[in-house]
Amino acid sequence: MGVAWRPPGGSHAACAHMTGGLMDRLPAEAGAAAAAAAAAEAEVDADADEEAGLPAADLPLPQVSEQRDPEPTQMQGPQGDPLLLSCSLQELLARDTVQVELIPEKKGLFLKHVEYEVSSQRFRSSVYRRYNDFVVFQEVMLQKFPYRMVPALPPKRMLGADRKFIEARRRALRRFINLVARHPRFSEDVALRLFLSFSGPDVQNQLRESAQCVGDEFMNCKLAMQAKDFLPADIQTQFAVSRELIRNIYNSFYKLRDRAERIASRAIDNAADLLIFGKELSALGSDTTPLPSWAPLSSSTWASLKQALKGLSVEFALLADRAAQQGKQEENNVVEKLNLFLDLLQSYKDLCERHEKGVLHRHQRALHKYSLMKRQMMRAAVQSCEPEAVEQLETRIVEENAIQTMELRNCFSLYCLHQEMQLVHAYLPLTSHILGAFVNSQIQGHKEVGPLPAGLPPLAAATEDCLAELADWGECQALKQLLFTRSVTGMSKVWNDLRSKLPCFFAGQNSNAAPPRFLQDGVSPH
Repeated sequence: MGVAWRPPGGSHAACAHMTGGLMDRLPAEAGAAAAAAAAAEAEVDADADEEAGLPAADLPLPQVSEQRDPEPTQMQGPQGDPLLLSCSLQELLARDTVQVELIPEKKGLFLKHVEYEVSSQRFRSSVYRRYNDFVVFQEVMLQKFPYRMVPALPPKRMLGADRKFIEARRRALRRFINLVARHPRFSEDVALRLFLSFSGPDVQNQLRESAQCVGDEFMNCKLAMQAKDFLPADIQTQFAVSRELIRNIYNSFYKLRDRAERIASRAIDNAADLLIFGKELSALGSDTTPLPSWAPLSSSTWASLKQALKGLSVEFALLADRAAQQGKQEENNVVEKLNLFLDLLQSYKDLCERHEKGVLHRHQRALHKYSLMKRQMMRAAVQSCEPEAVEQLETRIVEENAIQTMELRNCFSLYCLHQEMQLVHAYLPLTSHILGAFVNSQIQGHKEVGPLPAGLPPLAAATEDCLAELADWGECQALKQLLFTRSVTGMSKVWNDLRSKLPCFFAGQNSNAAPPRFLQDGVSPH
């Protein structure tokens, strides 16, 4: 990036003999200066990560002499207006589906460690990864894409972590890698391909080496220098409004997720209670203790009642199984999808904070180190010139380049923020499918509970005989009516009416758009 400079007044001729050789050599040194800038920024990234508690030795250090070009298709923009993203929800979900399954713990020298089997449909690969592999992969993606929504990772394993924590972290890792694999910019990056398909030893070093000497997205994107030309005039206002909108959406869906978790948890707890209830009925029906001679109840009536109780215990076991299935479906198709959407929103919030607090500060530090390196290069090139003139010239050039680079990076950051906001909106229709999965689960649950269990008529008949001997007919009729009460029909109708209204939430009143296949089949895509 050249900066035109003219000495004040009539000093141009006076300085020509000092600066002529320097200015002739500057274009030839532009590539080396850019490489030096990449090295300086990478070094600053390592310093910033070290301040945040990350070991600097684990980060890639660029080698200027080994600089190589980025992948030719890595940063291709869409046709037409490059600021606009033309990705639908279906297209995003079709990019890849990655499964993360837990492998039984292996005992190390001192502690156990957890491994995951990571399987990608797109690459048709299955590799083994540990949590630290995910950490290095995220560091590399943040280094290469500081202006994009790189999702956060779940916390590290703490002492005393139980199965519940390990399962929650597995689910969070699955959401993380699916959001990355479906991102329009990340999906074509070499680091993602390595993470999902490299089966050799030491994947962490492979990831670090893939990021060496490449630079971040700003240095590789052909449109980075023109980003300001594509931004709308009120971009700062749009950024503030979008940030507030995402904050409100996040808060609402966070509460919805909490309630959905409670509903699913209640279904699972209800399944456990129904199972215990059925076991107690079975134990009562299997009791072989004979009736005493003075009991007013006949032996045949008591035997019929016990037989009916045993039959009813089987029905309660079926009800428990159905309730457990409903709870699991709501966990996978509702709660987990809401968590995926919340992770996406949180990554956008984190990106906004990086834009305002961290990114520009790190750029300033990188430019400072870059200026020191550039001064050393320029001094070596113009040793024959007068020191004061050289000092003035190099200071002016470095200052103007620094200001221009900071402005361009800020514009490119806003450019990326605008695109990432569009990506969030592309995921919004997912909320309609999530609600549809929840309604379908409720309808199915009420339909399965609604039919009268087969064990109830024998129990009612036996109870009727028993009560006829112990009480009046009115009490028998009241119990019989209680046993036959079915209140779920009305609820099923309410849920069916609600389901018919779901397709118009985001697709429009007359839309016939089908939900994604994984929601239709009730199978989680990740």
